[in-house]
Amino acid sequence: MRTRLLPLLIVLLAGVLLALGFPLAGITATVEQQRVVVDRIDDAARFASLAQYVTARPGTGRENPDEDERQSTLGAELRRYHELYGIRAGVFFRDGTPMAAAPADWRVPGEGEGARAFSEALAGRRSHDPRQIWPWDDGGRIPVASPVIRDGDVVAVVVTDSPTGQMRSRTLHGWLLIAAGEFLAMLVAVAAAFRLTGWVLRPVRILDAVSHDIATGRMNSRVAPASGPPELRRLARSFNEMADNVEVVLEQQRAFVADASHQLRNPLSALLLRIELLALELPEGNEEIASVRTEGRRLARVLDDLLDLALAEHAAADLQLTDVAALAAERVDSWRPLADDKGVLLSYEGQRAVTGWADPVALSSALDALVDNALKFTPAGERVTVGVAPDGDRVRITVRDHGPGLTEDELARIGDRFWRSGRHQNVSGSGLGLSITRALLAAGGATLSFAPHRPHGLRVTVDVPRTAP
Repeated sequence: MRTRLLPLLIVLLAGVLLALGFPLAGITATVEQQRVVVDRIDDAARFASLAQYVTARPGTGRENPDEDERQSTLGAELRRYHELYGIRAGVFFRDGTPMAAAPADWRVPGEGEGARAFSEALAGRRSHDPRQIWPWDDGGRIPVASPVIRDGDVVAVVVTDSPTGQMRSRTLHGWLLIAAGEFLAMLVAVAAAFRLTGWVLRPVRILDAVSHDIATGRMNSRVAPASGPPELRRLARSFNEMADNVEVVLEQQRAFVADASHQLRNPLSALLLRIELLALELPEGNEEIASVRTEGRRLARVLDDLLDLALAEHAAADLQLTDVAALAAERVDSWRPLADDKGVLLSYEGQRAVTGWADPVALSSALDALVDNALKFTPAGERVTVGVAPDGDRVRITVRDHGPGLTEDELARIGDRFWRSGRHQNVSGSGLGLSITRALLAAGGATLSFAPHRPHGLRVTVDVPRTAP
């Protein structure tokens, strides 16, 4: 039995060692490259700090001696850096014009990794890690770019382009050590396999079978107590505890969704029933009660969409060819009594018939949230305007108010869950409305953006696709 299982065990051990060796070799190469990238990032940050004080372009006839000195210092640092390490480095303005570079004729690459790193730095971000360089990539180089920021704006970009010969040599040396270690480990494993074959394989085989059962949906599978090394027995117990916890968490999620549905649907159903009872006391065909019924049904559908959103990251949208202009005008009419009560002039402007592909319930809920926010923050006597207009293959809906508006930092955070401006903490709300609105619109391919409305206020734009999905 042992002699029959020994070849299989040797193959298995070889496979395990290779499965560990290849990722370890990849990690070794990644660590070596990350070390180089981190060094280049530090160097680029130092050059960026020098370039931050260079405010004039070379050859523009400036007469400021300090400017000349800063320019000369930056150029001297770059040349010394290139001579010492053989790394090309330069500081380039946004249009690619060099502020200083070493060698002097080096320019921003027009394509490839260097061009991508330069573009990312122009957006105010440090460039992403370059592609992995392997020992056989003779021509591989590592470009790193860092923005030069002055007064919050990116005015220039520091770019370094490093050779990789030494890094590839170190990586290859590490791989040779890994190969030698795995060879020795294989010899030891073969020597121990004669006595450990049956003792080790049985609990491993059981654990593998149970893992497969759980991965395929049989969550009640567990590892039965068995003989074997203490580590494997402890692993089996830990695996069972993990499987129990995972099953409990999944069951709690299911119970939460079921309880939320039950607790929210019952009050809504009771409210709709009372509305129907109230309708019996009113004249037949009363427009107000019909409108209330419509709003109640719409609220029920909104509840369904919110529950779907809780069950999945992206709720499935019921996309239909919708008259976006008519829907927006209808929502404006619904909110006008509240606006009049607050002394805010709420109006609709734009075309009366513009079609787009959207989920009518999700879009109307989004418009309700946007108009509600605009009315909350617009003082009495000011105006809130909702407009709809076609824009190429999109329908653009804009909600403009004349409230206090938001700062640039606040605009970057608006729409985050539970976030609210510190200046608006006394205004009612949970901070979830815009994040739910964004999720509902995204499910139908619509987008939501925010911008200042001059001279003061906020402009919210919803872009709805006009073409069928």
